[in-house]
Amino acid sequence: MSLRVYNTLTKQKETFEPVRAGQVGIYLCGPTVYKPPHIGHMVGPVIFDAIKRYLTFKGFKVTWVVNITDVDDKIIDRANELKSDWQQVAKTATKQYRDCLELLGVDTIDEFPKASEHMPEILEICQKLIDTGYAYAAEGNVWFDVAKDSDYGKLSNRKVEQQEAGTRELAGSGKKNPADFALWKAAKPGEPSWDSPWGKGRPGWHIECTAMSLKYLGETFDIHGGGMDLMFPHHENELAQSECCTGKPFAKYWMHNGLTRIATKAAGGQVKQEKMSKSLGNTLDPVALVNEHGAELVRYLLLSTHYRSPIDFSDAVVQSSKKGLATFARLFERVERLAGNAEGGDVTDSALNQAVAALRSKFLEAMDDDFNTAGAIGTLHELASEVNGFIEKSGVEKSKEVSQVQSVVAAIGVIRELAGLLGLFRGPLDGAKPSSSEGSQLADDLMQLIIELRAAARTKKDFATSDAIRDGLKKLKITLEDRADGTGWRKE
Repeated sequence: MSLRVYNTLTKQKETFEPVRAGQVGIYLCGPTVYKPPHIGHMVGPVIFDAIKRYLTFKGFKVTWVVNITDVDDKIIDRANELKSDWQQVAKTATKQYRDCLELLGVDTIDEFPKASEHMPEILEICQKLIDTGYAYAAEGNVWFDVAKDSDYGKLSNRKVEQQEAGTRELAGSGKKNPADFALWKAAKPGEPSWDSPWGKGRPGWHIECTAMSLKYLGETFDIHGGGMDLMFPHHENELAQSECCTGKPFAKYWMHNGLTRIATKAAGGQVKQEKMSKSLGNTLDPVALVNEHGAELVRYLLLSTHYRSPIDFSDAVVQSSKKGLATFARLFERVERLAGNAEGGDVTDSALNQAVAALRSKFLEAMDDDFNTAGAIGTLHELASEVNGFIEKSGVEKSKEVSQVQSVVAAIGVIRELAGLLGLFRGPLDGAKPSSSEGSQLADDLMQLIIELRAAARTKKDFATSDAIRDGLKKLKITLEDRADGTGWRKE
C-alpha cells in the first residue's frame, strides 16, 4: 500500500509523491515565544516527530524545520508587562519550549530558525512583492494587496471579504483594503526595529514563516504543518505571499492537526470540551504532566488520537491511557521474567509468526493511511494480545522451551520496532516519575516480605488474613499477580 496523505488544500487524500525523489521537506509552524508552552504546543511536534520517523523508515531523507517566532506584538506586550527586555522574554520562553520537546522525546527536528535572524530574507521578499505589484508601501508599512491575488482563499475557502484584521495586524496606516495584511510594520517608539527601505520597522507575522521556509526548504517543498487554528489567516496569508513572490506552488501537502481541548464544568455542572488556550486560562503545563504521569504516557496519549481529530484532555482520557500503556509494561515485564537476557532471532512458531507478520503489515497500513497513529497503536495492542495468548497456551513460562522463548522475545522485538516508529517504548515503561534506585529496591524488599506473609497465611488456610492483605494493597493501588513462576506486584 502506498502512503496517502490528507491534503487540506485539496480536501482529499492523495498519494504521497515528494517534490524531489527520495527527499522530504517539512515545515511546522512553531510557537510565538512570550510565555511558557502548554501541552497544546507539544501536539504538533509529537505528531510530526512520529511522521518524520515513519518517513525515514520508508527510506526518505527528511529535513524538518520548526520556526521560532521571536518578534511579535505578544512578546513586546509581555516584555512591557514584566518590565523586561523583549529579547530576554523570547530567549527564556524558547528554552522552555525546547526543554519540553526534549522531555517528550521530540529529537528529530533539523532546524530551529528564529525570525529575528532572518531580516535580510524578509526584506528581500517584501521588495520583490512590491516590485511585482503584489504589495505596496504606505507610511512606513508594507501591505500585501489581496485583491491582486486571484487565488487568495484557496486553502481555507474564505473570500477576501471575510479576511479580518485580527489582533496581530495593524489597522489603518495607508491600507487600501481592510483585508490587506502587513508584511512590514513601521516602528513605534520603544519597540524593536530594523532598518529597511521604508524606514525602521519590523516584520509582520506571516512573512516570517515564508522567509524561513523558503530559505531552508526551497521555493516548493513537500509538507507544511500546523494547528487547525492557523489555517486562517496565518497559513492562507503565508501561501498567498509565497506563491506571488516565487510564481511557484508553495507547499505540496498541507497537514493540519486538530485542536487541543480540555474538559471543564459549565453552569449546572455539565462537562464541556473547550479549546485549550492561554487567553482562557485553561492550559496544562507539559512539565507538570510529565512529572505526574511520565513522558511515555503523555506521548502515548497524544498519539492515540488521529492527528486531524481534536485531542481531549480529561481525567478519564488520562486513566484510559494509563491502562493502555500498562498493557505493554506488564507484557515486557512478563517476557523479561521468562527470557532474562535471552536474545530472539525470528519467530519460529508458525502460528505466532503468521499472526505477528499479519499485524506488522496492519500497523504499516495504518501509518500509510494518512499517518493513522491511533490505528497503529490499536494494532500494537493486538500484537500484545497475541503474545500474551501464545504464552498462556504454550505453557512456556513453566516449560522454558528454548524455541518458544526465542519466538516470544522475537515477537516483543517486533512490537518495540514498530512502537519506535512512533517514538514510543524507547526506555523502560515504569509509569510515572521514576523513583530512586534505593527507594525502588526498598519497595521491592517490602513487597516481597508482604507477599511471603500472604503466602504463609494461605498455607495455613488463613484466608481472612490473605484477603485482607490483598484488599489493603488494592486500596493503595497495588495489584498482586499470582503467576506460574510465583507472585508479583504492580503499582497501578
